[in-house]
Formats: sequence, structure tokens, C-alpha cells
Amino acid sequence: MLISEAFAQTAGSGQAEAGWANLILLVGIFVIFWLLLIRPQAKRAKEHKKMVENLQRGDEVITGGGMIGLILNVSENYVVVEVSPGVEILAIKSSVQTLLPKGTLKSIEPSKGGKQLKKAAKGSAPAQDDKSATNKETTDKETAAADESEGSGNAETPKAGEKN
Repeated sequence: MLISEAFAQTAGSGQAEAGWANLILLVGIFVIFWLLLIRPQAKRAKEHKKMVENLQRGDEVITGGGMIGLILNVSENYVVVEVSPGVEILAIKSSVQTLLPKGTLKSIEPSKGGKQLKKAAKGSAPAQDDKSATNKETTDKETAAADESEGSGNAETPKAGEKN
């Protein structure tokens, strides 16, 4: 019995060494987690806060909803963004996600393309009416043919209650 107790004491000191190894492993995991996740997120949040505080009239921005526009007015908590000539929206300052370089809106504005599409749509409208009239005549003929075939089909097939 005395020998069994001596073995129990030796095994207990081995567990204490494993405890230190686990503690070092946990600290290492926390350091890696902090370096890869927490620190970069805090840095981005700090940069975003600084950008929002420095917003001014004339800045070109992208909001969190994807609206691209020009800032017309800045207040303490809100900004007025012009998304199209004559169209203004009121947005919360913190919803501004990206500050664009000056002149970006002019380079991506589809002003000429939009006018061409409108002109093409106006010119093709009568052509579409002609096609729809032709389609209507064809549909009327198909409907008449279907009605005739249904009528002949009813004469040949007995009704539910009739016997041949």
C-alpha cells in the first residue's frame, strides 16, 4: 500500500506541468485572435469614424445602401446627398461608407447613355404596337381554331352521366 501511494504522488506532479502548457496554449491563441481579428476591426472603425467626422459639402460618397452622390449639406448627425440632378436624400452620417475621389461621379455618370435609350424607346414604340396588333390577330385565329376543336370533341365523347 505504501508503494501505491508513492505512485499517486508522482502522477500528480505531471498534471501540474500539463496545466502550464494548456495556459500557454490559450494565451497564444488569444494573441493570434487579437492580431488577426480584433486589431484590424478596431483600426477600420477608427478610420471610418475619422472619415465621417471630416465629411464636408462637395464630397462624393457611397452610402451603406449603395447610393452614390454628392454631399450638399452636413449637419451634426445627418447629410443631404444629391444622387441625381434635383434628387436629394437625407442620410445618417454614419451610413456613409466610402469617400470617393473628386470627379468620380462625372466619370461614371451615364448621362449620354440614358438619353440614347430614351430616344430609342420612343422610336421603337410604334413598331411594338404593329407587332402586338399582328400577335393579337394570330391569337384570335388560334382561339377560334381551339373553340372549333373543343366543339367537335364534345360531340364524340359522352358526358359523365350518359352511356353509349
